[in-house]
Amino acid sequence: MTNFRNYLFGSALCGSLLLSLGLSAQTMPAPQADLPKNWHLMDLKADGYYGISLNNAYQFLKGKKSKTVLIATIDSGIDTTQTDLKSILWVNPKEIPGNGIDDDHNGYVDDVHGWDFLGGPGGKVDYTETTEEVREYNRLKPKYETLTAAPAGGEKEYAYWLKVKTTHDATVGKSSAELQQVSPMINGLMVTSGYIKRELKLSSSATFTKADVEKIPVSSNDTITQSKGLWLSMFAQINGDNAKVMKDVGDYIAKLNNDVNPDLTSRKTIVGDNPDVQDGKPYGNNILKMPDASHGTGVAGLMSAVRGNGYGIDGVADNVRIMAIKAVPNGDEYDKDIANAIRYAVDNGAKVVNMSFGKKISPHKDWVDAAFKYAASKDVLLVMASGNDNQDVDVTPSFPNDTFADGSGTDADNVISVGASSAKPDENLAATFTNYGKKNVDVFAPGVKVTSIDKDAETMTEDGTSFSSPITAGIAALLLEYYPTLSAKQLKQVILASATPLTGTMVFKPGSKTDKVDFTTLSKTGGIVNAYKAVQLASKLKGERK
Repeated sequence: MTNFRNYLFGSALCGSLLLSLGLSAQTMPAPQADLPKNWHLMDLKADGYYGISLNNAYQFLKGKKSKTVLIATIDSGIDTTQTDLKSILWVNPKEIPGNGIDDDHNGYVDDVHGWDFLGGPGGKVDYTETTEEVREYNRLKPKYETLTAAPAGGEKEYAYWLKVKTTHDATVGKSSAELQQVSPMINGLMVTSGYIKRELKLSSSATFTKADVEKIPVSSNDTITQSKGLWLSMFAQINGDNAKVMKDVGDYIAKLNNDVNPDLTSRKTIVGDNPDVQDGKPYGNNILKMPDASHGTGVAGLMSAVRGNGYGIDGVADNVRIMAIKAVPNGDEYDKDIANAIRYAVDNGAKVVNMSFGKKISPHKDWVDAAFKYAASKDVLLVMASGNDNQDVDVTPSFPNDTFADGSGTDADNVISVGASSAKPDENLAATFTNYGKKNVDVFAPGVKVTSIDKDAETMTEDGTSFSSPITAGIAALLLEYYPTLSAKQLKQVILASATPLTGTMVFKPGSKTDKVDFTTLSKTGGIVNAYKAVQLASKLKGERK
């Protein structure tokens, strides 16, 4: 998941910090205006922002009855006490909470709201991991490190080793370079926060926000001006107070360090299973809220945060229950966990599953492929983020994907891959970080400066296809609420068909600020999801769900 969560802490953050710390007072850029926190729901014609036209969709649905839909989020966990979520959490009807017994005999003890495949005995959770290429490199290194050619009969695995080694070396090299850049900057943030607090007449233990910093008057003191500029630059990327900024940067440093100096024992020590053996034995625990639950909470909120309660945000779908499945650490997810998480969601009745994660290596892709096919056999829609590496996934795939390893399929009827778009229909419409692909990315959805809820009664504003995916999954759930006979295949067809191709809209190619491409070349549909057009189209279809 490292290329999905905390996208902004890559080169964007390093560049911002270096720029802000190095600028003179005369060249400090003016802060950018904030977008409306609900821009992703707005309508381009009515509001001027390229959202999903959700208000128009609800106007169209007014007076129609809905049916509750069970959706699942496979992510980093969830804050089960969050005001915008707690009333709509799935409750396993066959499980008696807290009795320590597997009442429904599904192999999972006290799985009341979902399951944690990263959990272990004693309430422990393996929530800090490294990347898959680092894990695989260290697994295969003893066998192949000294070889210069494939051993007889081992050609396939040796070729895989070479791919793993190349990916590993690139990842560790990048993480090492970023670590050298970012680590010293913690001191810069600490020092400048002291100057900010002094200007604001705050105590050393107090916190400050963007609004506070903006109140600091123009100063002839270069140090104050630079400190103000740095923190405004940080707050433009990270929503919250200075303590949140420091925590997020610290967490990112820890992640980088776990690539360079990996802890390869935590899985065995905490969870206790072998992630390279799919033996069918149950593992994990029912703890869904851990320190890394922000991402999963935000994803769940975008899909279905309670609407109209005057709190947090309004989710896309208005009549759902959320099944929370923790299978994604601060690092790369394990194929075994993802395969089992999908099956858990399907077996417990979820009809839409959001998957905002991904990685560069998939050692057990066949397990995940089989789970994709199992979901299809049970008429379950899988919606997934395309990734944040600004790469063409038609050429360099991200995992998981629906190009099956056994050659049985290259475009599953029940899988939607989503890229990230921004708020204005200009040259920056395609997010600079988003993955793309005319064949393997289906559609785009808002994913730049999107605001959702966070754990502990907070909100967050972040970039990433991680947020584009649940917005799309929310539309799928909304469709199924009001048109419950639509099959997973039809849900995909409706969402894709209602995304109008933006032919002739020239945008910067993701990752570039010079090369422009037609927006339609970046995905299969060439368009952005639109809830209003989707419900209109759905209303005309005869459902196929059995």
